[in-house]
Amino acid sequence: MGRRCVLFCSFLFYSSCIVIVASSRHLGNGPSSRKMLLDNGLALTPPMGWNSWNHFHCQINEKVVRETADALVSTGLAQLGYVYVNIDDCWGESKRDYQGNLVANKTTFPSGIQALADYVHSKGLKLGIYADAGLRTCTGKVAGSLGHEEQDANTFASWGIDYLKYDNCYNNDVKPTVRYKAMSSALKKTGRPIFFSLCEWGDMRPALWGADVGNSWRTTDDISDSWEKMLKAADMNEVFAEYAKPGGWNDPDMLEVGNGGMKYNEYVVHFSIWAVSKAPLLLGCDIRSVTNETMQIISNKEVIAINQDSLGVQARKVRMEGERDIWAGPLSGDRVVVLFVNRKPWISSMTAHWDDIGINPAGAPVEARDVWEHRTLPTPFQEKLTTEVDPHACKLYVLTPIS
Repeated sequence: MGRRCVLFCSFLFYSSCIVIVASSRHLGNGPSSRKMLLDNGLALTPPMGWNSWNHFHCQINEKVVRETADALVSTGLAQLGYVYVNIDDCWGESKRDYQGNLVANKTTFPSGIQALADYVHSKGLKLGIYADAGLRTCTGKVAGSLGHEEQDANTFASWGIDYLKYDNCYNNDVKPTVRYKAMSSALKKTGRPIFFSLCEWGDMRPALWGADVGNSWRTTDDISDSWEKMLKAADMNEVFAEYAKPGGWNDPDMLEVGNGGMKYNEYVVHFSIWAVSKAPLLLGCDIRSVTNETMQIISNKEVIAINQDSLGVQARKVRMEGERDIWAGPLSGDRVVVLFVNRKPWISSMTAHWDDIGINPAGAPVEARDVWEHRTLPTPFQEKLTTEVDPHACKLYVLTPIS
């Protein structure tokens, strides 16, 4: 709610993306040279989980949340790292109680948020909630937290909340740098580690100041379930790649994979770009009825491992040739990830050169792992890697130097 993939995708008949991992010696700075961010011990890797907004919008209730928690466990997604169960807007009453506290909607969340948190925690998962840094939430249905930061932070902590998505509507013309800092300070005072997600829409370029305030910051307007809007979010987010690091991440908004607005190959591109961008992997579909095709994408352990890599460096576009993008970034173990994205409506040949993606020396041989096909290519590559990429598709590789 609120206002690029060097992926060596599989050559599966339905796959559209390629990721390459190679030596990382000369592709960006590792975390050892970068200051740790908001010191709450969270977000050493990007968060993974689910958020209610993209699929359910305001049609959310405690039954859906409980069943989603059950489904994350039964499908095996929780074991892969999808542990946050995040409730978005419309969960609360429009007015506070007589003590000025936020209150769960009595019709849709009759058991209350604390009971829901207990249930989610019993599944080994974490509960997230949504609030707003203004007078009301963005739908106007729930009271905002402006002027109530400490009271609301204490409420969230007492309920057992683990994640707060904090939106930017009805802000009374107070700068986000002031409003978000107030809630960040209030959350710290509770003593409970709560992941703080700044849903500021890129309003005042939060990547430039969010590191001391939150664990992630939205760099874009809201995503929608379309090829064009997804790529727009990816492009806007890529501009701030240097600011992502363990402890704080750029956020191009939640995943649309599985909601039906894009084709399979386009969803593969979507998931691949978010993975190499070290973006939060927050599922936005109905987990209770997830299809086999969607599961093939969101449960790919090799792609998830790229997102969760301990080095924590966001990939960047190293080549943009018309509607063909090559993304690359370093991974731990002296590897490099490469993602080829073909935006064109026809097949294209694409080449990643070692001097572009940071492999030194230029003639160094590498082993290429296709992480969508789950196979290592039989022949080593030197100086460059060339591949054919289907329309609206990608290829994703991890490149490992051969000693």
